[in-house]
Amino acid sequence: MLVHDVERIARLALRELGAGDLTVMVSAVNDDPDRWEISVGGKNPRTLTIRAGAGTTANYVREQIFNQLSGK
Repeated sequence: MLVHDVERIARLALRELGAGDLTVMVSAVNDDPDRWEISVGGKNPRTLTIRAGAGTTANYVREQIFNQLSGK
């Protein structure tokens, strides 16, 4: 999975959660191609860490984002 794929999925997931158009920055964690850090701006900035490599589905990325934002 590429950085722009993770960013696109994160933006869509945030909109689906009702967050609107927030600033989203995605970067690899420690040069590990399967771990990503998603920095979300806004009134309550958050940093999420997800796993997404080759063959990872958009739904799996979305699920990780939802789980972290809901505190699961």
